[in-house]
Amino acid sequence: MFNTTDIPKSSRITRLVDHLYEKMPVIESARAKLITESYQATEGKPMITRRAEAFAHILRHIPIIIRDEELIVGSSTIAPRGCQTYPEFSYQWLEDELDTVETRSADPFYIAEETKQELREVHKYWKGKTTSELATSYMAPEAIKAIEHNIFTPGNYFYNGVGHVTVKYEEVLAIGYEGIMAKAQAELDRCQVGDGDYARRSHFLNAVILSCQAVMEYAQRYAALAEKMAAECSDPVRRNELEVIALNCSRVPAKGAGSFYEACQSFWFVQQLIQLESSGHSISPGRFDQYMYPYYKKDLENGNITREFAQELMDCIWVKLNDLNKCRDAASAEGFAGYSLFQNLIAGGQNKDGEDVTNDLSIMCIQASMHVHLPQPSLSVRVWNGSPHEFLIKAAELTRTGIGLPAYYNDEVIIPALQNRGLSLEDAREYNIIGCVEPQKAGKTDGWHDAAFFNMCRPLELVFSNGMDKGEQVGIATGDVTEMTTFEEFYDAYKKQMDYFISLLVNADNAIDVAHAERCPLPFLSCMVDDCIKRGISVQEGGAVYNFTGPQGFGIANMADSLYAVRQLVYRDKKVSMEEYKEALLWNYGKGIDSETAADMTASILKEMERQGRAIDESAVKSVLETVMTMKPSEDQKARFEEIHHMIDEVPKFGNDIPEVDYFARDVAYTYTRPLQNYKNPRGGQFQAGLYPVSANVPLGGQTGATPDGRYAHTPVADGVSPSAGKDVNGPTAAANSVARLDHFIVSNGTLFNQKFHPSALAGREGLEKFTALIRSYFDQKGMHMQFNVVDRDTLLDAQKNPEKYKHLVVRVAGYSALFTTLSRSLQDDIIRRTEQGF
Repeated sequence: MFNTTDIPKSSRITRLVDHLYEKMPVIESARAKLITESYQATEGKPMITRRAEAFAHILRHIPIIIRDEELIVGSSTIAPRGCQTYPEFSYQWLEDELDTVETRSADPFYIAEETKQELREVHKYWKGKTTSELATSYMAPEAIKAIEHNIFTPGNYFYNGVGHVTVKYEEVLAIGYEGIMAKAQAELDRCQVGDGDYARRSHFLNAVILSCQAVMEYAQRYAALAEKMAAECSDPVRRNELEVIALNCSRVPAKGAGSFYEACQSFWFVQQLIQLESSGHSISPGRFDQYMYPYYKKDLENGNITREFAQELMDCIWVKLNDLNKCRDAASAEGFAGYSLFQNLIAGGQNKDGEDVTNDLSIMCIQASMHVHLPQPSLSVRVWNGSPHEFLIKAAELTRTGIGLPAYYNDEVIIPALQNRGLSLEDAREYNIIGCVEPQKAGKTDGWHDAAFFNMCRPLELVFSNGMDKGEQVGIATGDVTEMTTFEEFYDAYKKQMDYFISLLVNADNAIDVAHAERCPLPFLSCMVDDCIKRGISVQEGGAVYNFTGPQGFGIANMADSLYAVRQLVYRDKKVSMEEYKEALLWNYGKGIDSETAADMTASILKEMERQGRAIDESAVKSVLETVMTMKPSEDQKARFEEIHHMIDEVPKFGNDIPEVDYFARDVAYTYTRPLQNYKNPRGGQFQAGLYPVSANVPLGGQTGATPDGRYAHTPVADGVSPSAGKDVNGPTAAANSVARLDHFIVSNGTLFNQKFHPSALAGREGLEKFTALIRSYFDQKGMHMQFNVVDRDTLLDAQKNPEKYKHLVVRVAGYSALFTTLSRSLQDDIIRRTEQGF
């Protein structure tokens, strides 16, 4: 049973949120300086030891702060929403962007001149020592070339830590780090000096113990600070709050939590400090409503807490989740726009025995997102045929606010999909979501989700160019497309290009994987993931029970519509010759050559001139570029290209409940999902496909020429498994029916289905009932995931013109929500152009 009664919002929460967003986020240098000091002092020691000693040095010396009115404490930076830097993973991009990071279009950060100088000094030490440099040395030259030509990008873990994990929060709450240290010590005591793995195992276990001890010392620093502030505080109410904070921090996370308040504080230290050890994002709280519930229930039954105060504590955690931040390189910032850390927290669903376990905290999680109304956490709900209807109605009420939360996940698909990857039934039933849409079993999995962005449109471009790009042979030679006499031959060429680039993607990911294991093993994270302590190795070296690598493909709808259009217009109806189609793509359907295409054509011409032995100087480059920019099709050609574009528009599109088209799209998706699952990673695990774009469908679309579905050059590609924007014209149910015909079971790393509704569609109880019925219907047809924007187009357009009026406008981007006014203009435009649905 659970209580759906609304709990009033504390005025404290409004003030905490306002304070958090008063200023632009700031880059701080404390961590970078401290880790460099430690590395300089520990050269020659085993890497796992150096990592633990560096973590301890950071926690003992990094500046700490308790912000006004906070009830949950622990901040990685002095400035609200500030960020530290992590030079051990990469630094050159930041060095190059120190003077532009404040003015860039996506996720700008303020950085003081003094901080710039400190970081420039720190960076001198790290040349040749980063994971990114080592990863590059491990990559095949062909893989590097494919990255350079924007076929895929593994930049997420190439430049940063891995993250994308849910740890055993429940174990920390139960036994504290003293208990975890005792487990590590027991394993250490069993080690014999003559064991074959003694060196590796003993150093790892000692690193775990040191890391846990450092975390306990860090909490004691906060206890001392709170005591000091209490002694100096003249307000008796705040003095009492600070005294309780001091008491909490003196006990947790060293010991098991004795109350709901202690459990909240202990949870927060875990969440924060995982992200101080490494820059990996998507550290996802997982099933918060399940592991926190026993503490809430006990306190409530014993009269030690009220629902109102418990809600206020949860709301404070929700605010803190938005205090954490991360600076990415400019290109990655475009793909992850909105300062998001993708901290996914999920409510509802089943336990290991298949029983529904929705409870009071499940409802209060939804209530917290209503109160705080910020992007973090990325709230999700699990849905199955045993989900209480009123729980879904409460979730729909949150969706109706327009915040883009929660996302909805289908137990009936995800559980068997995970079992198919080797999870036990009990573990699969207890799945949670990582980051955007990625399922895993908490505390047992190193999923390497979000391992790369694979642009499925680019291999089709290379079919038309016989593997050439910018004057270089990037793909394999699949033949002259104008001489392909059957659609099967053409489709087979696409599959060959896909297979080739998937193999290079695997090579790049595995190179990065090995580099992380060698240079950045994480003892603190590893102590909270089974079976690292028993195996005596870190997560990065394969210590987890379940090991996967999950790169995502996108552009499914574009490729399905493209290949279907080619089949219809060229091979079946014979309305367009392949030569004409190729020319139409080159000329962007008559719109002419834009600057990006001109640059690509210029590069191709210059490469050919080089091969002919001709000198290339600045004047030659300028001359070629000027010539290319003056090129344009004849009026007859332009008219024909526009006619071809109109014919493409008339061809049926994915997203309109047309079985023939939808099952064709299913087959196109297999060109990515089936080959990928045949590969293994260095941790002994399997590759698994995801079909979701974060927000990279916009910047990577900007790197992609015109496609045969009528999409113009350098415009966004479709996001996730959603139909192309504006092409799903038969309503939300038809679009959902189409997407459900894809094979979601094979996509065990997650699929993403976006829909946008006008607010009137969810008005009143009737609107909520229709909305939940749509979700049920889609899930009954074995769709995996749904998420929604509920906002009208005029509001978004006005927010673009008058951002100061909409500083708290939150929208769904891809697998996450973000403040609309923090997004780049191109991403804002992409959200605006999505099809607006209604019942």
